Amino acid sequence: MKKTFFLLSAMLCMAVSSCTGSAKAENDNVAATDSVDSIPTVYFIKDITPESLIKVYNALGRKAEGNNVAVKISTGESNKSNHLDTALIKDFIHLINGNFIECNTAYPGNRMTTADHLKAAQEHGFTSIANVDIMDADGDTTLTVEGGYHLPYDIVGKNFLNYDFMVVLSHFKGHQMGGFGGALKNISIGIGSTAGKTWIHTAGKTKNADELWNNLPEQDHFLESMADACQAITSHMGDKVLYINVANKLSVDCDCNGNPETPKMADLGIFASIDPVALDRACVDAVINSDDPGKDALIERINSRHGTHIRCRRKTRHRLSEISSCDH
Repeated sequence: MKKTFFLLSAMLCMAVSSCTGSAKAENDNVAATDSVDSIPTVYFIKDITPESLIKVYNALGRKAEGNNVAVKISTGESNKSNHLDTALIKDFIHLINGNFIECNTAYPGNRMTTADHLKAAQEHGFTSIANVDIMDADGDTTLTVEGGYHLPYDIVGKNFLNYDFMVVLSHFKGHQMGGFGGALKNISIGIGSTAGKTWIHTAGKTKNADELWNNLPEQDHFLESMADACQAITSHMGDKVLYINVANKLSVDCDCNGNPETPKMADLGIFASIDPVALDRACVDAVINSDDPGKDALIERINSRHGTHIRCRRKTRHRLSEISSCDH
């Protein structure tokens, strides 16, 4: 069966050394047959400020337009979680007239029910700057996965179908199950309903959250199921989507962890692209190529979870274009 998009486009395509336990970024040379225009650009700005966020957005040249603009974020599990600061993103959200979108979790905690999730969103400041739509509050729906490895369809919050455009605004960091979390995690597990999250985590074994932990698959099958879900989302959105990763508070743990480990390395900056594969790769490359000794903990988390596995057919190159903080 033909595998499409994310498995074919080789999420990250980095070499991981199994003997040393260290990851290294691939410096791919552009083949003579490659069109320069076909290589995705990832824009980068070092300063993490509200102004910088708007600059990288403007650099993309793709405007968030439509009657209903969704902004996919993580509302964070607790006040200790490293979710994005609303002071950082407020001006950008107002600029694009965005609505925050989320789905309930598949594990007991502060966001498993809609009421609790909205309370967490309020406590973390999100409801003060925009509407927060818990998309599976009234049920879910399915999106077809074309040529998936494990999932014939993705299960998402029903309200996802209401949006004309989506901005995927992610906090790049580690992840206790996936190795790292960025744009791809945000559109796969993040847009999955409670049933959808269970479906992905179990590689299509069950949709019942009560059965999740007794049905965990091989690690690579979980990662491939994330890729399946990404394919469904990107096919549905077409070119009505863009991706921004804020690489700060680089804990080895995700924002779904209410008590994350303290970050060991310094903030990197803000990255943006219209290609989520290239974007996440650029962020992982930045961690690996950093001269910050604190990176070792995050690299170990990525390697130990096989985080860069989701690859198959084609290497995804990217051009990194740095934006000066002084540019106007």
